[in-house]
Amino acid sequence: MKYYFFLLLILISVFGFSQKSKLDFNSIEKNLNNPESSYNYEKLIFKYKGFPKSLDSIEAEHLYYGRNFRDSIISTSDEDFKKLAHAFKDNNFEDCISLGKILYNKDPTNLDVLLILLRAYDTKHDENNFIHHLVQFRTLTDAIKSSGDGKSEKTAYLVNTIGDEYILLNILNIGSDYKRQNSNPTKNGMFDVWEKDKNTVLYIKVLYLNL
Repeated sequence: MKYYFFLLLILISVFGFSQKSKLDFNSIEKNLNNPESSYNYEKLIFKYKGFPKSLDSIEAEHLYYGRNFRDSIISTSDEDFKKLAHAFKDNNFEDCISLGKILYNKDPTNLDVLLILLRAYDTKHDENNFIHHLVQFRTLTDAIKSSGDGKSEKTAYLVNTIGDEYILLNILNIGSDYKRQNSNPTKNGMFDVWEKDKNTVLYIKVLYLNL
């Protein structure tokens, strides 16, 4: 099973790219809250939890970016997440699973929680749960990669959190040869500029839509 985990980011990087699309956050919020919409949150989360392979790219965008409009999200500063992170640091994967399940039920599109669950299920050789959460993780990260190409501020990759930014950097195989040169405030977020050299620059926007 560790073979699966170590290939996780490689698989996402190779198979996850899709057509770029312009995001309309106002429409995403309205659709998620509209019971009549095909993109209503309850409808999408039912598919996401039950059969994530059935989600298309637009549904994935609604789930990932719609997290900004949810009240029950878990942040890395929350005490419950700190307990999960501590269990992970101690390689206590049984606690990772029990605590991770609780946080997953509260905030099922949280990439940090999904990553810890993936590592825990991999260690416990629980292939079914590993594959299920891997599909969910890939679905959400594909939405990030479809948000832009990172070549300019206008086409920057859009992420919900700084943690998601570092997950994206790993998926894109951006290593220590890239340095964050600037963090520029902008409407609804912050542009981070990562530079390898003058001709190799990557733009990522961390969103602050709920402020």
